[in-house]
Amino acid sequence: MKIICIGRNYAEHAAELGNSLPNEPLFFLKPDSAVLAHRHPFYIPDWTNDVHYEVELLVRISKLGKAIAPEFADRYYDAISLGIDFTARDIQAEVKSKGQPWEKAKAFDGSAVIGRQWIPLEELKGGIQGQAFHLNRNGDVVQQGQAKDMIFDVNQIIAHVSRFMTLKLGDVIFTGTPSGVGPVQVGDVLEGFLGDRSMFRVSVH
Repeated sequence: MKIICIGRNYAEHAAELGNSLPNEPLFFLKPDSAVLAHRHPFYIPDWTNDVHYEVELLVRISKLGKAIAPEFADRYYDAISLGIDFTARDIQAEVKSKGQPWEKAKAFDGSAVIGRQWIPLEELKGGIQGQAFHLNRNGDVVQQGQAKDMIFDVNQIIAHVSRFMTLKLGDVIFTGTPSGVGPVQVGDVLEGFLGDRSMFRVSVH
């Protein structure tokens, strides 16, 4: 399973971090060892002092595909979920300043939360673009977004990524985070909602 993450896919999030808007989907990978097991707490690594939450809509690939045309991309995914892309922001700033890859800040163990369930596309009202989601931190809403506000929609993402690598059954795409990212602290409880449905609940240790 590949975890493909899209960066800077919401204009307000790019602005809050002082980044320019991309002219094509910006993607990076997390290994399968990054997946946080369900009901397992997230432990802040001892090598970072600034881990941020980034809630994201997830898409599950259901069919092998390479060089997929945008108009056919909807044949290659079958369900959505919600997750968190945990980011060691201090490490990310350090490697970016040196022109180095982001993986040290993005691909560490436990850095990918994937929701408890996948919702089939046929059960979605309004399709993917009609989906709203939010993240609560200790009961307070800290991030909220709507898929329609993505710079690049899911079909565009799939078409672009599949030009460079084959998509396989079970691959997961993190489609980008809206504005409102922020640091986590020991004792925090993060809960993500797709509409009014709770998709995950993670304790921070």
